Amino acid sequence: MHPLPTVPAEADVAAAWRPRVAAMLDGDPTAPDRVMRLTALAERGLAAGYDAGSGSFAQTVRGVGGGGGVRLRAEGASLRYTAMAALGLGRLPVARQRATLGGGTAEELALRTAQQALDSDDPGAVALALWAAAEVAGSAPRVLLERLGRLLRERTSLPTVDVAWTLTAAVAAADHAGRADTGDLVGRAAALLRHHHGPGGTYPHVLPPHTQSRLRAHVGSFADQVYPLQAFARASRLTGERWMLEHADHTAAAICAAQGPAGQWWWHYDCRDGGVVEPYPVYSVHQHAMAPMVLFDLWEAGGADHRPSVRRGLEWLDTHPEVVEELVSERFGLVWRKVGRREPRKAARAVAAAVTSVRRGATVPGIDRLLPPAAVDHECRPYELGWLLYAWLPPLGGRSGVDDA
Repeated sequence: MHPLPTVPAEADVAAAWRPRVAAMLDGDPTAPDRVMRLTALAERGLAAGYDAGSGSFAQTVRGVGGGGGVRLRAEGASLRYTAMAALGLGRLPVARQRATLGGGTAEELALRTAQQALDSDDPGAVALALWAAAEVAGSAPRVLLERLGRLLRERTSLPTVDVAWTLTAAVAAADHAGRADTGDLVGRAAALLRHHHGPGGTYPHVLPPHTQSRLRAHVGSFADQVYPLQAFARASRLTGERWMLEHADHTAAAICAAQGPAGQWWWHYDCRDGGVVEPYPVYSVHQHAMAPMVLFDLWEAGGADHRPSVRRGLEWLDTHPEVVEELVSERFGLVWRKVGRREPRKAARAVAAAVTSVRRGATVPGIDRLLPPAAVDHECRPYELGWLLYAWLPPLGGRSGVDDA
């Protein structure tokens, strides 16, 4: 195991946190300031996406222009994103939670999300709500465990990320519901992921993959790689199963080997051999939150140390060679969502998927010239900022809803 330094709840979090961040990025002296800037920004951005009336987070926060100038517009609502935000906000001292949530706490948000998930048949939302309830509020509602078990048994196909979140949620719930109530769920979710773990270490988008079209069956996104990686790293610590850690290491090695020259975490992978199908868009959340979150989990579980890859990925936010425009918006407290191609909707992905379905490793000649990766998407989804906090801030001592600030 490689445990990171912890930060006691009663400590001056900012002061105690700096050496921890430096350790997370292998002594990089610029890391604490860069990460502190991002986490402070995330608190402001989350406030912009929170609806105190409904007690939930928006689907997205978009920058829009008009006669009065550029402004932010929150759109939609998402149970998934609310649970993710609760996990991130649970890492903040409670006074700062209240500042973001209009007087509420992350614990209250997590419990409210768990209640709303009782009526959901979305396995991803149910899993995230259980994970948040267990980790932030110390609660593991049996009804959510049972619902996840039923969905896992009855659905003929499931998104890979939903199965991974189910495994992570069951691991989080084990401390509160007991091994007897979570063991079967851990076993079923782990077995399904293990069965579809590709020889190159990567996963398809849907399990089983043949339930998708033939042209897409071999393709999995970055999320389809990192969430199983995280789930197996955490499950290995719970169960002591060595093969779980080996699977997590295998996936981490695949995505790190494919990382772009400027630290880009690419978008789509071939589950048959781990190759990159289509690199763009590059999503900011992959760079500042998702890759760090799961690779730190792997390292803490005793797996390989990929901190240099984490550092390169984080640096892309400032150095991105694709566009001149800044991606970190201090003005709005957001990180713009992605740098993508100038193209008809997902055209490059469709072409790349079709080409690689016929021949592994094939590329489309001139694609970067025809469809240049030069477009910034001016939106930010609340989960992105929630994961940013969750990736970098240490768990607080005691329950996150306790006034310790």
